[in-house]
Amino acid sequence: MPASPASPRPNAVVGVLALAGIVVALMQTLVIPIIPELPKLLDASASDAAWAVTATLLASAVATPVVGRLGDMFGKRRMLLLSLVLLIAGSAVCALSDTLVPMVVGRALQGLSAAVIPLGISIMRDELPVERLAGATAVMSASLGVGGALGLPAAALIADKLDWHMLFWLAGALGAVSLVLVLALVPESAVRSGGRFDVLGGLGMAAGLASLLLAISKGGDWGWSSGTVLGLFAAAVVILLVWGWWELHTPEPLVDLRTTARRQVLFTNLASIAIGFSMFAMSLVLPQLLQLPEATGYGLGRSLLTTGFVMAPSGLVMMAFAPVSAKVSKARGPKVTLMIGALIVAAGYALNIVLMAEVWHLVLVSCVISAGIGFAYGAMPSLIMGAVPPGETAAANSLNTLMRSLGTSVASAIAGVILAQLTIDLGGFALPSENAFKVVMAIGAGAALLAAAIASCIPRHRPAGPVADPAPADGAATEPASVR
Repeated sequence: MPASPASPRPNAVVGVLALAGIVVALMQTLVIPIIPELPKLLDASASDAAWAVTATLLASAVATPVVGRLGDMFGKRRMLLLSLVLLIAGSAVCALSDTLVPMVVGRALQGLSAAVIPLGISIMRDELPVERLAGATAVMSASLGVGGALGLPAAALIADKLDWHMLFWLAGALGAVSLVLVLALVPESAVRSGGRFDVLGGLGMAAGLASLLLAISKGGDWGWSSGTVLGLFAAAVVILLVWGWWELHTPEPLVDLRTTARRQVLFTNLASIAIGFSMFAMSLVLPQLLQLPEATGYGLGRSLLTTGFVMAPSGLVMMAFAPVSAKVSKARGPKVTLMIGALIVAAGYALNIVLMAEVWHLVLVSCVISAGIGFAYGAMPSLIMGAVPPGETAAANSLNTLMRSLGTSVASAIAGVILAQLTIDLGGFALPSENAFKVVMAIGAGAALLAAAIASCIPRHRPAGPVADPAPADGAATEPASVR
């Protein structure tokens, strides 16, 4: 691995890592414009073509905590570079694909890059001056939402004007640019925990998460009461229970469950699930309202391209409010910031229930919700890093990112059931009813209020203290025993 820069420049480090985070987040919305066409493009059934989305979800869920732990052990920059290489490789495989199997493989490789954002936050903790840390981590955390919001209009424009393979060539090019910039401008942290990787813990977590998320994501297609889905849920429960027992008894666990059980970490992660749910509910509801036919009486009949541009401002709002979140955290503490963000999200959904008849209504709603997400996402890294030792930063941030993803997966499943059950008939086609959308909005508001309530249980934030001295060359752990 090439040597890292000796003297990091804070602005350059923040800019490069935020760019890498946005590029990785783009992978979540990259295929949305071509999902209806995928069966024809790949010569596959609709259910099989859906694996182009499911593979990315499963791979990212498994990779995020594993790569985070490897980053703590062997170097965060090193694992970030590896993640970007996997993104580039996956993009190239997809760009050269015309059939289902290589497309699914490529999308899984793209999903393996999901740990870039928590790794970036952890590098910032190790390398940036204390006074820059809160604002920088808030921006990095918000890049998850920014990439998703900006990716939709960009992907829709490319898919509308160019060959669909260009989506993946562009993704690969952006990944390559990020890779070069990280090599040139981002230093490797000397803060490492060392130790031996928990292989059994990694396999157990992978199997448990894959079973759980597969059941959630495919339950609507396979039937929630089917033997396959119920079997996957049962397997997830059993595997994760056994995995938890193992993690508590192995000397070098993949996830330190005792640290995770600390009140500040536990309640932040629980709030993250609820906030992730709320964020994705917006992504499900607003695009459908914009694209449904005007004949429904509530649809706005807009194209996917127009929908993308309507949603784009939400990403900019999210990024704009990230530094505001940092200032509030500095003045009042990240707990208060997280609660404010959750309440703003809830207000946005309440507004959506009464304002959904015009395009500008949905622009306003998406911006209000995104402002709240920017507040909340900006506060989460500060809460996590304030409660874990430096040698566990990447693993702890990765687990927090996983919790957000779990919330979005549950939101997709629940909203899918509601929108499929509460329908109207239009020309022989069943379409989600207006009440269905309002129910999903109300649940989104409820999830945000739940996040605020959970956040209120977080203890008053105490600074984590200065970052420990760099680890010696042999990779020995640097944190004092008192933080264990």
